[in-house]
Amino acid sequence: MGSSSSSYAPKTIYLDVDGKVQKVVFSRHCSPCDIKELLCNSSNIPRTTAIMMVDPEGALVSMDPTMPTNSPNSLYKIVPLSTGQLGEKEDMFQNVLSQMAEQFSRAFRINELKTEVTNRLAMLEKRVELEGLKVVEIEKCKNDLKKLRDEMASRGGARVNCPCKYNFDDGKKVTPRRDVPNYPKYTLSQETVEALKKPTFDVWHWEHNEMLSCLEYMYHDLGLVKEFNMNPITLKRWLLAIQENYRNNPFHNFRHCFCVSQMMYGMINLCNLQEKLTLTDMGILMTAAVCHDLDHPGYNNTYQINARTELAVRYNDISPLENHHCAVAFQILSLPECNIFANVDPEAFKQIRQAIITLILATDMARHGEILDSFKQKVDIFDFTNEEHVTCLKMVMIKCCDISNEVRPTEVAEPWVDCLLEEYFMQSDREKSEGLPVAPFMDRDKVTKPTAQIGFIKFVLIPMFETVMKLFPQIEEIMVQPLRDSRDHYEELKQIDDAMTEAQKKKTESISLGGKKK
Repeated sequence: MGSSSSSYAPKTIYLDVDGKVQKVVFSRHCSPCDIKELLCNSSNIPRTTAIMMVDPEGALVSMDPTMPTNSPNSLYKIVPLSTGQLGEKEDMFQNVLSQMAEQFSRAFRINELKTEVTNRLAMLEKRVELEGLKVVEIEKCKNDLKKLRDEMASRGGARVNCPCKYNFDDGKKVTPRRDVPNYPKYTLSQETVEALKKPTFDVWHWEHNEMLSCLEYMYHDLGLVKEFNMNPITLKRWLLAIQENYRNNPFHNFRHCFCVSQMMYGMINLCNLQEKLTLTDMGILMTAAVCHDLDHPGYNNTYQINARTELAVRYNDISPLENHHCAVAFQILSLPECNIFANVDPEAFKQIRQAIITLILATDMARHGEILDSFKQKVDIFDFTNEEHVTCLKMVMIKCCDISNEVRPTEVAEPWVDCLLEEYFMQSDREKSEGLPVAPFMDRDKVTKPTAQIGFIKFVLIPMFETVMKLFPQIEEIMVQPLRDSRDHYEELKQIDDAMTEAQKKKTESISLGGKKK
């Protein structure tokens, strides 16, 4: 009961009205309007006047039943508000509302931005995930294809296209080095500079970076950099791109490229061609030599044609490898950062391009007889001012350089024979496994080093170099005589091999007869 009655007890506050204490009593159930009217009456203020009530410290006191009570020692005061004060209060209130609204708006925009960023991140993550899956799938497909190729190659009679490192179908070119090439710049000694000009140069003593520096030196020494206004950095990039596009075959590799190019440089000096040919001709000779076996797959034209490889189909069985070497060469030159002929007049470049193609195509041994016969017809009446004569000479020169290993000292030449036979045996093994014809000179069961070399030196090398000797007699001692010596060397080896074979045969027959008598 006490609790119930206390909840309905009236509330008492004390006001300061003109310096006098005014006691005001009201029910706890009065509305704020009733309280305001009561306070106005107690303070002698008209009811329509806007008022506010403050405590002794000036803090606002709410005018509703929940207002705190006070004592006569702590009087509340009623303060009437003027129109200006009301306006100020209203303006302040509006400003506060505006600021709050702006803050809410910003908060909402930030949330929207966060949502948008989150969505975009999610999309990107999804895309990355999908791209990652694609890469994984591509790698998986590549591995599957490789396994399939290996499996097919291991089966008898299965044929696999001879792969090309340089694929024209995927729309990609070689990846050039756009940075300044950084292979070490070797300062060639005077001894090396002189040795480079001779066929006796030992190509086995040099690393790839050293061979690149030697090739670079040749272009500078012959005046080709100046003649074609080559950017020296572009020359470096081009040489690196060339090196990267020779495969690691036993024979047809970058060292073979350097070997042929060095022999060309040697013949230019030995035959004093600087006085007989133009700088453009020498640029064509050197560049064709550098590019002549680009991306060689290690399997010759006979294999390409018999196996109906992609290259054979592409070039209609007409010098498929040589056509491929040309195509790769000019794909590299089509890259601005590798184009050593970038500053050559377009019309002049067309002629240079055609001349380089002509020389590289001339290295197809299937055309050996045709080209040599043509040169033989001209050599006795050779005219260095006749363009047809000069073209024929350049074709014979690149052929000489391409197959010139036996011109070099025996200790330099003989390892090349081992490399060539290794490549031949790889091809003949594959031809046997695929059911293709096998050339006797490539069959590991039939060929020996002497038999491989004697016929080639006697019927291919010596006749060609002796024909060139008619035009340049100075090559006899340095180039032709070493070929004759090499022929004699291998004929002696063959006699030894034949004698050993005959002795072994007699021994076997003797053992066989002895067994029958018993």
